[in-house]
Amino acid sequence: MSKKLIVLAAFKRGDEGEFIPAFDPRQIDTEERATREARLLATSYPSVVAWSREADPDIGEYGPPTILFKQGELPDLE
Repeated sequence: MSKKLIVLAAFKRGDEGEFIPAFDPRQIDTEERATREARLLATSYPSVVAWSREADPDIGEYGPPTILFKQGELPDLE
């Protein structure tokens, strides 16, 4: 059964400019909440993203990500 996977992540830069996750990516229950929390985190982190994708984890199928909110440069989402 397909469901929507909604994820929130934030990044900072390391000493050599590499992306460092500010925390483990968080699964969020709604797109609206993910967008709201991403906007709040954007005041504290230089790179923030909230995204969603259709997912069927039972068979390992995932659709392409749809960006809900983005601030700053980001690493590849795949």
